[in-house]
Amino acid sequence: MQQEALILAAQSGDPVALNRLLLSCQIDARRYARRHCAASDVDDAVQEALLILARKVKALRAAAALSGWLFTVVRRECQRLSRKMLGQDASSEDLAEAQLALRSDESLQIDLIAALESLPAHYLEVILLRDFAELTISEMAERLGLQVPGVKSRLHRARELVREYLVGPLVESNRRSS
Repeated sequence: MQQEALILAAQSGDPVALNRLLLSCQIDARRYARRHCAASDVDDAVQEALLILARKVKALRAAAALSGWLFTVVRRECQRLSRKMLGQDASSEDLAEAQLALRSDESLQIDLIAALESLPAHYLEVILLRDFAELTISEMAERLGLQVPGVKSRLHRARELVREYLVGPLVESNRRSS
């Protein structure tokens, strides 16, 4: 079964497909973790990334995005484990992600809509083109009459603003309470 078919079946709740998807992703995740983690953290990072994949597979909109998303999760887990090993406190990003993970999907959707509505029009436009219309950066540049670096910059800033809207108060309250 192709990976795209596995993803679709797993998203529809097929436990066999989810198991096959996790097994097929494990090899690549482990290879990636070996390059980004301490040797003692590889297994833990891969296991945590696969658990996150199992929980969040239904939210994945594009099958082609799976690899990039999974590698990002593995890299973050490697960083988290490294900080833990060195005795460093959790980063504000870890705290924000933990707080967001505890919230219901409905609550996050409401806040995401509010965050998008708060964006200036030029930032909202790039988010909609990239994340909803699924245009490439080149297609967006052509449509907007901008250069590729300008589109990338605008998209990055728009995503940062949405993130700040969603987690800003959470991170600040955690910093004050430490």
